[in-house]
Amino acid sequence: MTKIAHISCVIIVKNAEETIQDVLSALNSFNDVVVYDNGSQDETINIAKKFQNVHLIQGNFIGFGPTKNHAATYAKNDWILSLDADEIPSMELITNIEKTKLQKNSVYSIRRTNFYKNNQIKYCWADDEIIRIYNRSITSFTNEHVHEHIVTKELHKKLIKGQVKHYPYSTLEQFINKANTYSTLFAKNNAGKKSSSPAKAFFNGAYSFIKTYFFKQGFRDGYVGLVIAYSHMVTNFYKYIKLYELNKELKDKKPGQH
Repeated sequence: MTKIAHISCVIIVKNAEETIQDVLSALNSFNDVVVYDNGSQDETINIAKKFQNVHLIQGNFIGFGPTKNHAATYAKNDWILSLDADEIPSMELITNIEKTKLQKNSVYSIRRTNFYKNNQIKYCWADDEIIRIYNRSITSFTNEHVHEHIVTKELHKKLIKGQVKHYPYSTLEQFINKANTYSTLFAKNNAGKKSSSPAKAFFNGAYSFIKTYFFKQGFRDGYVGLVIAYSHMVTNFYKYIKLYELNKELKDKKPGQH
């Protein structure tokens, strides 16, 4: 098999032993795969070390956007394929990436199908299109700590055919943990920048449940649809109530107090 030498794949990871083996196996045709581990305590690091094309880096997590940008500095190439540690690319996608003549004034998107365990989620998480290939000499991820994205500026957007299978959760406990982690990152990133209130927290949470479960017809995903809708509600509630607390602490802080 021809090796892909002009694109580096960059993955930030923490405790992804359930998916990282399949992700890295799918990337076997890449010469350079950067795995940036930020504190795994499971078998993730040992699994990554088994792959000869993997360049393993261990460092700190400083928010999703900043961490992804920092991890990309370890890549051998300017062209970056950014994947999450729970996203498994198809052979069709890899083949089409290899065939595509990349242009500096463009960024490239891929289609993603979402799963809970081995069940495809068709309504709460409909298939989405995400920009994941870019030239780091031209652009990068935003510095947002959560909900980061690649800055497109005046760049053209092009779709590469193929699919990524996304396995963001495999247990109910992971929903709870991510709700807490993501809401904290959001609050810290927006403290002093965005306003919030208990009412805003309540109505954002309530609306996100209604939107996911009813408007998107999440109920058609079975019990998992209820879990996802409730998780969205909890995450949004805690995002804004944590932000409210942090803003209140900043406001209440006396001048000159450290």
